[in-house]
Amino acid sequence: MARKILVILSKIRRFIKQRFSNTTIVLILSFFTGVLGGTAAIIIKNLLHFTVSSLNNAQATSNMKYIYLAFPLIGIILTSIFITRVVRDNISHGVSIVLKAISRSDGKLRPHNMYSSMIASSITVGFGGSVGLEAPIVLTGSAIGSNLARAFNLSAKNTRLLLACGSAGAMAAIFKAPIAAIVFAIEVLMLDFTAASLLPLLISAATGTVLSLLFLGEDVMLSITNIDTFHLENIPFYIILGVLTGLISIYFLRTSRLIERLFKKIKYRYVKAVIGGALLGGLIFLFPVLYGEGYENINDLLNNASQLLHGSPLAGMAEHHWFFIACIAAIILVKVIATSLTTSAGGNGGTFAPSLFVGAFVGFLLAEVVNVYTGVSVPYVNFVLAGMAGVMTGVMHAPLTAIFLIAEISTGYTLLIPLMITAACSYITVNPFERHSIYSRQLAEKGTLRTHNKDKFALQKINFMSLMDKNILTVPIQSTLREYTQYIAQSKRNIFVVLDNEQKFKGLLLMDDHRDMIFRQDLYDSVNVSDLMYIPDVVVYDTDTGEEIVEKFKKTHNFNLPVITKDRTYLGFLSKATVLGAYQSVVASESED
Repeated sequence: MARKILVILSKIRRFIKQRFSNTTIVLILSFFTGVLGGTAAIIIKNLLHFTVSSLNNAQATSNMKYIYLAFPLIGIILTSIFITRVVRDNISHGVSIVLKAISRSDGKLRPHNMYSSMIASSITVGFGGSVGLEAPIVLTGSAIGSNLARAFNLSAKNTRLLLACGSAGAMAAIFKAPIAAIVFAIEVLMLDFTAASLLPLLISAATGTVLSLLFLGEDVMLSITNIDTFHLENIPFYIILGVLTGLISIYFLRTSRLIERLFKKIKYRYVKAVIGGALLGGLIFLFPVLYGEGYENINDLLNNASQLLHGSPLAGMAEHHWFFIACIAAIILVKVIATSLTTSAGGNGGTFAPSLFVGAFVGFLLAEVVNVYTGVSVPYVNFVLAGMAGVMTGVMHAPLTAIFLIAEISTGYTLLIPLMITAACSYITVNPFERHSIYSRQLAEKGTLRTHNKDKFALQKINFMSLMDKNILTVPIQSTLREYTQYIAQSKRNIFVVLDNEQKFKGLLLMDDHRDMIFRQDLYDSVNVSDLMYIPDVVVYDTDTGEEIVEKFKKTHNFNLPVITKDRTYLGFLSKATVLGAYQSVVASESED
């Protein structure tokens, strides 16, 4: 049966490739990518609903009041078993995996990514893990687009394009936010914004959204009807909110890294799961709002904030307003810890939902303090939504995605100006301290992050060490002029490398510098190579980045530079002409078809 399916698929592929141009094929595949990405989003939502419903029924029939506190631990352990026994690959940090594929492997994602993170995240979130489904669904959709492109042997550029179409289709379906999904592909996945890329993205995003409307209904994630109009006198408060969400974003990023580093020190996966799950259960006991994605708690925040401490042992103290505010502040700080514990312990999920959750509570907290203690009246709903945009901007370094996403999921287009102000101030606050997002930091530190700067990306993509010329002869430093002339007779080059007894780089010999001495036989035994060589001011190290190598060529105006290791072991020579040729080749491959 499987063989027949493969034969049929092969015939379909051959039929399409014979009758359509590459541009048309990409448009056709972008439609199917949107269909499959949207379908994956629908499946993951239904898997989550099934898991949550099953656990709610189990809790209802149980006599144990606090049995739900064990669910996150069980979910993390089940996720760990699934990943280690079935997937056997790292599928954490879904968007980071997509960025890595774009930067390092021309957008190629493994086939299991089309389902593995979808299943793993459904288990984690369904059992109460304090993370979101969005990053896993972005990885799932991206993998669908990537593997469709590979099935049709598309170019690296078109593979990356279909990968972005997959993420756009899946994200548009899960949020019913097609514009934000397209902006996400351009802003976060660093897809080039061109006419050739826009139409496939539009097709995929629209297709995913239509499927979601058909199968999940027309309700948006945050159904809000009482959004207040924008008032100019509230601008200072939106600026304060932007700065505050920026500071919280820095806390989010650094706390996540700290907890991740601490858990990496624990060698055994299931020990991590038990420790993380137990700590997460304790936090949920104090603040039940930390259980699961948290979108329903955002709606509570907008409609009935007094319910936020329902089920908490601290609920009895909520009648004291100062204590209520302190609990809201604590929830903001602890949510970040809960999210980091979930992922670091072995759970699977993303930071979309947590960043929106934290931002909503920050916006509510500021509005509550202003309204109660200053005598000024500001709209709670507006500040909750603007706070969501602020934290999402700071954590993901994606202000446009945050603005359009909040506007679409809340139908709050009248809030565009406040969203812009808050997002801009958040980004300005975060950027000096955290130059990269939660997704891109590790790739950026390794110098392999793809950016919209084509020159920079081309230099990152080139393997400069593979361009080395290793045919230049080496001369021992103790050689005499007589021995040196013998090397000259063997070589077709006019440059030589001088090495010591341990094969360490000592300097260079340029034949043109001492051509007159080569024919002085009376000096053959009295002049040594060490007298003739020179030590170059600039060399290339094997650890240098592409930008550093190009800068060294510009600085010296040399046509060739020696390549050595930090301990001065000689490796070869780099030619400016070879480097320039490789650069032009990469840029040409990235240009329009």
